[in-house]
Amino acid sequence: MNTELFIAWRYLKARRKGFFSVLTTLIAVGGITLGVAALIITLAVMTGFHRDIREKILGIQPHIVVTKDQQFPLYSYDALSRQIAGTPDIIATAPFVYGQIILRHKQNVVGAVIKGIDLDAEDRLVQLRKTFLGPGAVDLTARTIVIGEELARTLGVRPGDDVILMSPGQFTAIPKMYQFTVLKLFHSGMFEYDATLAFVPLLDAQELFGITGGVSGIGVAVSDSDHAADVAQRLQKDLSYPYMVRSWDRMNKNLFAALKLEKTMMFIILTLIIVVAAFNIVSNLLLMTIEKSREMGILSAMGYDRGRIARIFMFEGLMLGISGIITGTVLGTGLSLILKKYQFIHLPPDVYYLDALPVRIVPGDISMIVVAALIITVAAAVYPAYQVMKLDPVEAIRYG
Repeated sequence: MNTELFIAWRYLKARRKGFFSVLTTLIAVGGITLGVAALIITLAVMTGFHRDIREKILGIQPHIVVTKDQQFPLYSYDALSRQIAGTPDIIATAPFVYGQIILRHKQNVVGAVIKGIDLDAEDRLVQLRKTFLGPGAVDLTARTIVIGEELARTLGVRPGDDVILMSPGQFTAIPKMYQFTVLKLFHSGMFEYDATLAFVPLLDAQELFGITGGVSGIGVAVSDSDHAADVAQRLQKDLSYPYMVRSWDRMNKNLFAALKLEKTMMFIILTLIIVVAAFNIVSNLLLMTIEKSREMGILSAMGYDRGRIARIFMFEGLMLGISGIITGTVLGTGLSLILKKYQFIHLPPDVYYLDALPVRIVPGDISMIVVAALIITVAAAVYPAYQVMKLDPVEAIRYG
């Protein structure tokens, strides 16, 4: 073992003079432990939010959406779909009709968003059937509708009930009214979708919105959702105006930008806990330089240069910091795994989009936290080590 490291270890194990010295050591280690653990748990939750919201969105929304400028309907969309499908990295396409409508059941009336789809084609894009509640196969036939469970709760309907869809007339103020049967309810996990969205057959939606033979757009699935923006950019160049191509991350840009900013700010704020704990390391080492000044003077008289003596206190600070970092990493990772497994913290879905606290442990985040804590610990040990270098050995032996 290195001599300086051995001496630092002996100093750390030795019984300190007074309760205050022991207390400052415990506070220094405990502060770093709590700071590291809090950072790991917070970043695991923030990363879980980001990942969970992304998965929920991609469970309903295709990777890329192709529409026409000014929301004009797309006609001859079969030929356009074949052209899009020929683009590299695109694995599936599905036309859709999108619009707002009024739903009524008995005395309950609520506004909703209707999406007309070919269920088989849509299922190849987003595996929509996985979100349907209840057993049994589903085939979305004429005059049937699949409703989000929160929307169904607002309307007071269950599968098998009839609802009235009211669509504004195309050339008259008198709305069109159609009766549909609730086939299934779906649960996406995103309150915004579950409370406002419903699916009907594509042909029925075309009739509802008066665009027979046309669609609102074409949904596109790509082989890797992380590269959807690059594929969308290439597809936009191929199709050009008047077509508009948007990827899922662009359509949800503000949401994910806010989540990223929040994660960054939480990292900065909680890092201050480690910084405060580092001041305790500074005070602890400064107290030790006073306690061990006589020993430092003897070492200097024996031929130890000041750099080697300073390294003793650098190692001392690193030992305190590393012990706190290891304990905090174990504690933070353990609590994160408990939160992930048992999910005993529930959230109001209308506020947080999700109904349970998501947790996702990323090794890169833990590595970043450990490195940041180590840097702060090293910085905290520099000043006490510098003070030791200025120590006069004669004065230290005489008055130590």
